Order: sequence, then C-alpha cells, then structure tokens
Amino acid sequence: MSDVIAILKKAGGVITNDHFVYTSGKHGSVYINKDAVYPHIKEVSKIGLMFAKKYKSKAVDVVAAPALGGIILSQWTAYHLSKLKGKEVLSVYTEKTPDKDQVFTRGYDKLIKNKKVLVIEDLTTTGGSVKKVVRSVKKAGGKVIGVGVMVNRNPKEVNAKMMGTPFMALSVLKADAVDEKNCELCKKNIPINTSIGHGKKYLESKKKS
Repeated sequence: MSDVIAILKKAGGVITNDHFVYTSGKHGSVYINKDAVYPHIKEVSKIGLMFAKKYKSKAVDVVAAPALGGIILSQWTAYHLSKLKGKEVLSVYTEKTPDKDQVFTRGYDKLIKNKKVLVIEDLTTTGGSVKKVVRSVKKAGGKVIGVGVMVNRNPKEVNAKMMGTPFMALSVLKADAVDEKNCELCKKNIPINTSIGHGKKYLESKKKS
C-alpha cells in the first residue's frame, strides 16, 4: 500500500462497495473522498512533501492546480519545494468557467508567463480538468515541466501520452467508471450514495428532466 493510500484510508477517504456518481458523471463502486484528508494539515503537508521530493531535481518556478482541492495540494507542494530548493516557488490555481474550462483569473496568468510550471491535481479519472490546466499554462506563456497527481484512478487512459507532458502519480487506485447506461449497479437498483460524490446533484437533475 502506498503512503498516500494509507493516509487517505486513515482519514476515511477510501470507500468501496457502494454506488457513486463521479465528477465526470460516470458511475462506479469505489470513491476516493479526498475532502476527508484536507482538514488534517499534517497529513496534507506529507502529501505535498511527497510531490516536492519527486520534483526537487526539476526546475520549477510555479506550481499550478485546478480549484478547489488542487489549491491545497498546490500550496503545500510549493511550500516544500521552496524549502528543498532554497528559493520561492509560487502557488497559483485555475478556476472553472461556466463552460467547464479551467482558466487563470486574479492576474495569475502574469505569474505564469515565461516560467517553468508544475501542474498538480488530487485525483484523475478522465484527466479532463488537469489537461485544461496544462492548456491554460501554455496559453499564458508558461512551460509545463510535468503533471503530478495524488491518485490516478484510470492509468490505462490517463498518462503522459494523454497529457502531452511528463506524468507521474503518487499512487494508483483503479476505479472502473462507466456511463449510466452501462452501469450494473443501476441495473440492480442499488441506491446511489447522496452524501458523497455527485449523487445528490445527479438525482436532482433526473427529477428535473
């Protein structure tokens, strides 16, 4: 078991044998509730240090991540990289637009220009969000030196080739994510978890449609 999975399990952040709806809208039986670990700053600091150690030999000026959870990992990774390198490494983040893009606001794009940028994310299932951050970094004139994720749930599809840049995951925890029409849990009428994940929103949208 990797240190990251151990930290998540200790915080109650790995849940199995249930029916979840993921951010992508796909369904599955395994959920990584990263929000369970974020209140525990010592544990999050350890994860940030794991990232920092992986990239301490790389030239990194800025760490960037998508809001919301990625902000916390970006901060701690930049903090530990700054200590390891003996120089200030900045931490910035993108925000989701109404059309679900990830863009720099608050003038952060100016901090990216001509800088070497490490992109960080907590979880990847489709890799869509983090790929949008990579694109926004390039658009702002920054150079992406790599993408690092805390847990990759879909190693078959989410990788360096898909990202177009060096890619690393601190841990892999495969979680099959399927479209609603192919969901065996739905076919068996297993109730959707509404307290964790996007099940509540999903069920509300079904009522409206």
